[in-house]
Amino acid sequence: MEKKLIIAGFGGQGVVMAGTLLAHAGMLEKKKVAFVPSYGPEMRGGTAHCAVILKDCEIYSPVVNFPDILIALNQPSLEKFQHNVLKGGLIIYNVSLTDLQKKRKDAEYFGVRATELAGQLGDIRVANTVMLGALISRTHLIKRETFIERTLPDLLTGKKASLIDINRKAFLTGLNGRV
Repeated sequence: MEKKLIIAGFGGQGVVMAGTLLAHAGMLEKKKVAFVPSYGPEMRGGTAHCAVILKDCEIYSPVVNFPDILIALNQPSLEKFQHNVLKGGLIIYNVSLTDLQKKRKDAEYFGVRATELAGQLGDIRVANTVMLGALISRTHLIKRETFIERTLPDLLTGKKASLIDINRKAFLTGLNGRV
């Protein structure tokens, strides 16, 4: 098993946090993991992204130019990265912030009302976690229990511990198909 992902969105949408959560869950499940966040001027409102690789054996390069899966949280990210997804790949996009005009015929598209659903939960900042739930519902890359019971408590500590409950709800919202 090897899956290469790009998670992309505006700076401030929790792109790097989503990648961190996914990579941590993979490590907890004894997968080989690579995680490369993109920092820089993008973090001030431009397109931010990170790459995550989950694999059963050694990873020889952390570079992801052509992902199996794209998670696009906004329109610029969808436009920038969808053409790099491998043939037969999966493109999960935030319907709340995108206007998908043209779909590739050789990739699967899955639209998620992530920002809208996160707003209904009380905080649009958890749209990234809704998207992770949708990812896991479609791919089963990690176990639900690993994410809910171990990953969130491991990474949301200190002042962020108060965000565990809403992130659990967001993950389950995406996971259970209320997208």
